[in-house]
Amino acid sequence: MNSHTRAVISLVIAIIFLSTSGLLIKLSSWDAIALNGARSLIAAAVLWIYLRRPHFTWSRAQVGGAILYAVTIITFVQATRWTTAANAVFLQFTAPLWVALFGIWLLGERPQRIDWITMIVIGIGMLLFFGDELTPAGYWGNLLAIFSGMCMALMLIALRKQKAGSPTETVLLGNLIAAAIGLPFIILGDQPVNPRELSIILFMGIFQLGLPFIVVTLAVKQLFALEMMLIQTLEPILNPIWVFIFVGERPTPMALAGAALVTTAVTVRAIAAARRNGQQKPAVT
Repeated sequence: MNSHTRAVISLVIAIIFLSTSGLLIKLSSWDAIALNGARSLIAAAVLWIYLRRPHFTWSRAQVGGAILYAVTIITFVQATRWTTAANAVFLQFTAPLWVALFGIWLLGERPQRIDWITMIVIGIGMLLFFGDELTPAGYWGNLLAIFSGMCMALMLIALRKQKAGSPTETVLLGNLIAAAIGLPFIILGDQPVNPRELSIILFMGIFQLGLPFIVVTLAVKQLFALEMMLIQTLEPILNPIWVFIFVGERPTPMALAGAALVTTAVTVRAIAAARRNGQQKPAVT
């Protein structure tokens, strides 16, 4: 088995573990911020052990990216509590739309025709998520998921600005920030402490967040950007499937239609970008 095949298999396994977030969030009875803080603390420990001696530059891009990372994962957990796992993950998956829009002002990048088409299709898909009758919490959960996608986009832009930096340190710092935010909710929030809850938190910190990210950072050096994009599309697809199998939460038909539009638009845009750029090298070299 060559290094490229190992990278593909490793990334697929990592994405499978990443996709369990919706299920585990639904299964835990902890407060959303406390739950995220606990898993981030464990994930930070895993990342620190992996890095051994992390190099923090404390640049605006690194600190800003870390703060945006913390906000992204906190809002995603809360959105998953307020709306369906499918809505939360697919609305967050609209991040490429916001990257294209924010990149106009922050990076001076001019969107291509395919980018504008993608924005329109994603916008239609987003509207479908709001087409069914929802509870007030579900409505706000959808909006929070969109905000989470916007924060993810800004985080990606901040990472792009770190030309000589390491995204791992940025994510490590982001997890430390999320853990610090969640600490008061853990201590003062009277969260239930039992083997079931502790098992969920440990699994999330180690296997759902910490180790998968390390695998992603290693696999990206061996894979093409298009391969990364296509494999990562498994996460929003698998996430609601786990929730449906183990919790019985069923997305609405309009939400499924919106999910199909969002996923298709992002995938087609990735393929078009790869062809335009003459995809001949891995995502990171």
